[in-house]
Amino acid sequence: MVRNYVSVALVSFLSVISATLLFKKLACRHKVMMLKDIPLVGGLSLGVIFSLLCPVFLWFYGGLSREIFGTVFASLIMLIFGVIDDLRELSVLVKFAAQIIATCFLIAFNIRTHIVGIGEIPNLIVTFIWVIGITNALNHLDIIDALATGVASIAALAFFIIAVLNNDIPTAIVACILFGGLCGFLSFNFPPAKIYMGNSGSHFLGFLLASIALIISYAPLERKAALLSPLFILGFPLFDTAFLVIVRIIKKSLPFKKSNDHLALRFLALGYSKKKALVVMLSISFYFSFCGVCISQLSNLWGAGITALSILGSLALIFKMYRLNNNA
Repeated sequence: MVRNYVSVALVSFLSVISATLLFKKLACRHKVMMLKDIPLVGGLSLGVIFSLLCPVFLWFYGGLSREIFGTVFASLIMLIFGVIDDLRELSVLVKFAAQIIATCFLIAFNIRTHIVGIGEIPNLIVTFIWVIGITNALNHLDIIDALATGVASIAALAFFIIAVLNNDIPTAIVACILFGGLCGFLSFNFPPAKIYMGNSGSHFLGFLLASIALIISYAPLERKAALLSPLFILGFPLFDTAFLVIVRIIKKSLPFKKSNDHLALRFLALGYSKKKALVVMLSISFYFSFCGVCISQLSNLWGAGITALSILGSLALIFKMYRLNNNA
């Protein structure tokens, strides 16, 4: 089976490279989806190839379930709205409406949280908060070359590992296709980026990763700590957003107003090069995802210990980055 996964990732890798080159040529020729002469076609390439390869590979392996079809379909809706946003910038309200519509399609395919003991309505509310929150958190990361793409590829790999460990072959194939495609796009997106993913890419990837997190089974009910696994795997986008909101509240500014308070921009302000800042942040993302994989396999006691240490470390980093940048 390992050989099959490698083949799936390789096909996705080469397909995204080919699609990106094609869309780049079209964008440059027709002068559309461009930002400072750099094409915004990475997200379109990833979304199209992912949407085409998933049904093909899953049909071949007999694993095209209702939930996975719903994930691909709803993510494709998010991609279409993202492409429109790249062609003609949409208002914040329209973007939120698009995210709500796509999330409603997810729920229609029974892709939602199933937290025991809280009831159906609270689960639906948690689902909306989770999907829309992760979608926007990943979008906020797309401020320096390869950061959002790199974080998404680490998360996709972590979800792939958990799916394999749980013998969930269909979800493993989905995550494998995504990981291979992201690696293909990274060849264009490392600093200095030759191609950007655009809003279409960041919204599509955030929505898709949030959806994949919902269709994976992490552990039996007795290991409740494993439920924290998706929070860790997507922990860096959540950490970055939390840092942003906390700093803006301290400054008595609106939490979602544009500013230079992003963690990435603070590293740059401290004198880090784009490549060094990228390495540091991807290392933090890898740590979070690694903890997420471990928690999915360990006992509640170990899970609680990892969670406590990670929270303390995160708070220390938030305090340090705030102090350093404000004293610089």
